[in-house]
Amino acid sequence: MATEAIVTNRIAKPVGPFSAAIRDGGRVYTSGHVAQDPATGKLIGERSVAAQTEQVLENLAAVLDAAGKSFADVVKVSVFLTDMQSFGEMNDVYARYFSAPYPARTTVEVAALPLGAAVEIDLVASSGEID
Repeated sequence: MATEAIVTNRIAKPVGPFSAAIRDGGRVYTSGHVAQDPATGKLIGERSVAAQTEQVLENLAAVLDAAGKSFADVVKVSVFLTDMQSFGEMNDVYARYFSAPYPARTTVEVAALPLGAAVEIDLVASSGEID
């Protein structure tokens, strides 16, 4: 089965050899996204985890939309934080974007993220159909 790159001009262009997302059958796999301003590509929110989480999820919403998906189609989320003490701040914003049944989620603390980001998120969306 051939894969298809998901492209949208509503996010900053990738800064390396990767796609914003890939469709593989009925599934869409996003790359990790940080809080880049779609117009400038620069990180927003400095160290504000809430502001960065909001921007990351808005960017992911644009990618999902370009793939014909929404947060309701998301089945798995991975969250990377540079400080686990900011989990609650991230989680408060995250909770506004997802509803029950919530996707499976992994959250881990990492030493550093691209562009000096405080949070990075990737996800998997599915059509719910078996390929």
